[in-house]
Amino acid sequence: MIPPNPSSAPGPGAPMSSPDSGNSRQRLVAITSVIIVALLGVNAFLLINKFKKDRENTELSSQLDEKETLRADLEKQYYDALSQLEQMKGSNEELNSLIESQKDELATQKAKIDQLLANKGSLDKARSEIKKLNGQVEQYLAEINQLRLENQELGDQNRQLSEERQVLTTDLEAQRMTNEQLEAAKAALASEKETVEKERTFLAKKVDRASMISVQSIEVTGLKRRSDGKSTKKNYADNIDQLQVCFKTTANEVAENGKEVYYIRILSPLGETLAVEELGSGSFTAASNEQIRFTQSKEFNYNGTPEQICSVWSPNQPFSKGKYEVEIFNKGYLAGKGSVVLK
Repeated sequence: MIPPNPSSAPGPGAPMSSPDSGNSRQRLVAITSVIIVALLGVNAFLLINKFKKDRENTELSSQLDEKETLRADLEKQYYDALSQLEQMKGSNEELNSLIESQKDELATQKAKIDQLLANKGSLDKARSEIKKLNGQVEQYLAEINQLRLENQELGDQNRQLSEERQVLTTDLEAQRMTNEQLEAAKAALASEKETVEKERTFLAKKVDRASMISVQSIEVTGLKRRSDGKSTKKNYADNIDQLQVCFKTTANEVAENGKEVYYIRILSPLGETLAVEELGSGSFTAASNEQIRFTQSKEFNYNGTPEQICSVWSPNQPFSKGKYEVEIFNKGYLAGKGSVVLK
């Protein structure tokens, strides 16, 4: 409250103040009270705002301090890791290449953490990435140590192999001399074997030639199948759908009894071998080692006596006019020939 001005107070014997003067003082007191309350409110607001600002400044200062701490920790760990990796380099190019690759990966990770530290509100993420960086460095160092250990083991093995190779070289030289002697003996045996083999092959061919069962009375006939399943002889190419080859075996005292095979080769007027794989056609090796195509094969049991054999060729395709040659082979040799002319 504002104290009353003494100069304005009535003196002794002064007349009493009027009612208007009392009201003025009351209004003055009320106004003064309002002003005081307003000033107190402003002061309270300013104090609260200052408290908030001080707290924010404190938190910001704490964050800045933590950022600098994290940044310093990051720099130390990064360069310590680079130093350790560089010290592990040696003469092994593969290991050195791996170390350079790991250094590049660490640089990438550090740049990522630097970016997080530069951004407000990313400290938790930065802490996590720094922890990840520590684990990455430990993993790299473990890998390099493992590789160095393996390289050392390989080096020991190589030295051992080198010593063993020296021993083997000495043994091989002795073995080489022995082998040369054996090769000379082997060459002599091979030459002798080749001579014997040639004689054996020559004799075998002579035996095969002598035991070949010739055929005679070869007859080649054009046939036309009728609706009742029987066939009739025809001389015109347009009227036939089959060629029948019949022949008679001869006796051969050299040939042994048992299964024998005749390869029948039918040649068209153009000199081409008629052959259809699905109908049993194929190739055989002649006595001259030549591969010859055949039309049909005929297997029979030879018992030393002549026998009549027939084979029918039904190619399901038209025949051309002209002369058809037939060759019959046994044991790789020509056993007989025949022909037919279709008009």
